[in-house]
Amino acid sequence: MHHRPITLLSLLLGAAHSIAARPTSQDERSTSSSISLSASVPDDAALPVLHPFVSFSIEFAFFPDFADFALYDPNLRAATNATYITSISTDYPLILSFGPAFFESYFTWPGTKFIHGFNLGKNSSTDIELMLESVPVACKALEGGKLAYWELGNEPDLYKTSAQGIRRPANWTEQDYVNEWLNKTARIEKRLVEACPELADSKYIAPSFAGVTNSLNPVVTWEKGLDNSRNIALNSEHNYIGGATQPGVTLQNTLMNHTKTVESVAQQVNVSRILSNDNLTPGIPYILGETNSLYNQGAPGLSNSFGAALWGVDFNLYCASQNIRRTHMHQGSNYNYISWQPVGTNRTSIGTKAPYYGNAMVAAMLHGGDDVRIVNLPLAADTEAAYAAYMNDSLVRVAVINLVEFNYTSTDSIAEKVESRPSAKYTFQLPSSGSVYSDSVSVQRLMANGSNAITGITWDGWSYNYELAQGKPVRLQNVTIGEAISVGDDGVVEIEIPYSSAAILSL
Repeated sequence: MHHRPITLLSLLLGAAHSIAARPTSQDERSTSSSISLSASVPDDAALPVLHPFVSFSIEFAFFPDFADFALYDPNLRAATNATYITSISTDYPLILSFGPAFFESYFTWPGTKFIHGFNLGKNSSTDIELMLESVPVACKALEGGKLAYWELGNEPDLYKTSAQGIRRPANWTEQDYVNEWLNKTARIEKRLVEACPELADSKYIAPSFAGVTNSLNPVVTWEKGLDNSRNIALNSEHNYIGGATQPGVTLQNTLMNHTKTVESVAQQVNVSRILSNDNLTPGIPYILGETNSLYNQGAPGLSNSFGAALWGVDFNLYCASQNIRRTHMHQGSNYNYISWQPVGTNRTSIGTKAPYYGNAMVAAMLHGGDDVRIVNLPLAADTEAAYAAYMNDSLVRVAVINLVEFNYTSTDSIAEKVESRPSAKYTFQLPSSGSVYSDSVSVQRLMANGSNAITGITWDGWSYNYELAQGKPVRLQNVTIGEAISVGDDGVVEIEIPYSSAAILSL
């Protein structure tokens, strides 16, 4: 939380259940009952996802390497000037200014569209004028197709309580926020007309609240006329499953737990349904403009582990199955939950991190045209999840995620532990009519030695390890690829999924 411009970056792009008993040897495997698959899109399928679905939000201070509390300084020669107050946080600067050089960063990622955030939090007449002075510089940098949307304000529902400093009085209401947002976006539009007229009609993501139960109510905010100017493209909210230092947070009980994921997303789904039923956001998709595993930059040993990559697959696919049309996974240098560390520091080595591989699997599951729809396939335990992907009204892929924690360094030697790794068998019944399937399905696997691994991870045999080719994909020779599973005469497909791993079956 606390933040940044959002980056659209295309990759390679419930109810409570009981926990399944864990087999003690490879011969004692858990087995699911047969899961029937529909040939065409079932009634409970979600709306089509937006492409790219998995995107990123990047902490403003680390984008060149806070927009909401960052002030533009036209005389600053460096990209940013940051002051950390370690008694509050060592993860992000409390005082941040940025200069014209900051915008050079928008030229470094070809083919990427950006959402640029303007300051709303600091609200003196000088602060507002500095924000408006940054508009021409920002729009010039984002001409030529690089701009996706604008954002004005980050997590304004925390302005009355923020650890970064109180920014609004206790009696600041939803109506006050809406009035301020409408006034300032109108003033931004005037600057755009003058500097970049072709971007004058560009739209925003909003309201970018930290959550749905803080000091500003998202439903009331829309009721008070947030979109009166008809310039909001996406309804953006933020979500985290828990906190990095919350008591009781563990890999198995928090991240590798499908029920916890369902519960985390449920509040967002409830708000989305209310807004839709009350016709408050017609034609405005609901997205998570910032999200990741554990707020306050994640926890070591949890957010940076392979278990977190598996959580990311389950979380993103569940969101896609619940009409959350896009997610932005939050990033920042040295953060525990980052997908990659762009520069080496005295805290974190440069390189691709475990969550990236989960992002890659989600991208593979959701790729296709504009009509990719996801269905959650309920399973029996907290420690497993499955999803079906439909494209053009036809079943095209199935994803299976086993979330039983397998700690490969806990006992025995690593070789012995990996050799004795249990598996779970999943059985799928293909449709008997309506579609014609081949006699086998292809399999792509997300694998590592165990849930606690932070290296040695592969997606479909590909490694993005920085030490191998500076993050470029390398096909490893010791990983099985090109796997195919036969379809029985009765249309049944069975697949073994090792504990703490996942796979996609392509039909």
